Amino acid sequence: MSLSFDPAAIELPEGHHIGGRLVPAETQMPVLRPSDGVAQAGCPIADAGIVDQAVEAAKTALKTSGWAGLRPRERVKALHRFADLIETEAERLGRLESVVSTRPIAQSISGDVAITAEQIRFFAEFADKEGGTVAPTAQDKLGLIESEPYGVVGAITPWNFPISMAGWKLGPALAAGNAVVLKPSEMTPFTAVALAELSVRAGLPEGLVNVVLGDGATTGNALTGHPGIAKISFTGSTAAGAAIMGNIARTGIKPMTLELGGKSPQIVFADADLDLAADCITRGILSNAGQVCVAGSRVVAEASILDALRERLVARFAQIAPGPTWDETSSYSPIISERQLARIKTILSSARQTGAELIIGGERLDRAGSFFAPTILAGVGPDSPAVREEIFGPVLTLQAFTDEAEALALADHPDYGLCAGVYTANLSRAIRITRSIRAGTVWVNRYGRSTDHILPTGGYKGSGLGKDLGREAYEANRRQKSVLIDL
Repeated sequence: MSLSFDPAAIELPEGHHIGGRLVPAETQMPVLRPSDGVAQAGCPIADAGIVDQAVEAAKTALKTSGWAGLRPRERVKALHRFADLIETEAERLGRLESVVSTRPIAQSISGDVAITAEQIRFFAEFADKEGGTVAPTAQDKLGLIESEPYGVVGAITPWNFPISMAGWKLGPALAAGNAVVLKPSEMTPFTAVALAELSVRAGLPEGLVNVVLGDGATTGNALTGHPGIAKISFTGSTAAGAAIMGNIARTGIKPMTLELGGKSPQIVFADADLDLAADCITRGILSNAGQVCVAGSRVVAEASILDALRERLVARFAQIAPGPTWDETSSYSPIISERQLARIKTILSSARQTGAELIIGGERLDRAGSFFAPTILAGVGPDSPAVREEIFGPVLTLQAFTDEAEALALADHPDYGLCAGVYTANLSRAIRITRSIRAGTVWVNRYGRSTDHILPTGGYKGSGLGKDLGREAYEANRRQKSVLIDL
């Protein structure tokens, strides 16, 4: 059966989802398809009043359902039903994901939707396996460290992987006993609403998952600054994360998890398997057309093999298959918007004016939609805009080193520290480098996360605060209370 579909035939869940039902709203902004620039639908903007309704619905759901106080295994079962429904509805969710996003339909169904279901299952299993502890105290006392949910968690997700990022937020928050008010990107709003609908169908309490649509300036600020929100989880740009921190500081103190931008290096030593490295580097920068926070956008290669590696990369960069996201034969993504495409061009122009050499690409593709050619730049220094700025596009820079110290110096970034890749056949060197790189995740002879979900992700420096995924994400959705009893 073909996965391709007609975007005009898609039935969209337009409106907010609050208290277990769809709440229609007057459309405020168009939602454009990046594959052809056509307006697919509209996205309402939730004001402070709508956000308040969602928060109150979440509070009511917690109070009336006793979700936080259920036998933990009951939460596990409910979340497994939720995950099962996500898989059952994979085709519909994949189409909702692909129609206005950058995610090709074949990747949406087999990758993003499947991963989302598995994330819900993964975090569900923490609910009856993680709890408080008994602390060592004097014999005539009993010390307890109790663990409890926050209450209502506010979550904000980006446009680049809409449904799987929602899974990142919903899974640990719900498993930990919280309710959630989720704001997806206004450019990709539909799968979040569909997930809220499925949560009700799965038997989760109505209002436990609420979705408010809108932009950052109005809806995002209202959500992060709301006094009824006990914790914030955000994935997006470093600038937006800083703005959220400022808004929280102005409106009240609350914990937050921020997974932010990156400018990740991929270090290739002369003893590496160059074909393996080229394959990993290509996937690491061309996946989703480079619109990935962990994109490995900076190659730092040993000088003796740089030319050979460059030849392999150029050959692989020429083999892309661009096309509309609703065509199952497409595997290379469009840029999310004309604004983002213009930004990519501006940074490239600045880089070339300061000495960067264009090896391949450097321009939009001659076809409908916001597609940009895979691009490689050489001759760049540490101060080049292409090296310093997170481009969020399919742009790779090449730099050469002669020893480990120089490799580490070039790999280090003054602002970001999200991820890094290392390619070498020398185990001792690999361990030395991973211990020296200032980044939250380091991959060796691979680039990209696995689907195990047990390894946490999060950055150093301007790349974030706290962790998503892993046990750490579950624990971040619970707070600790110390209890001391005299016997």
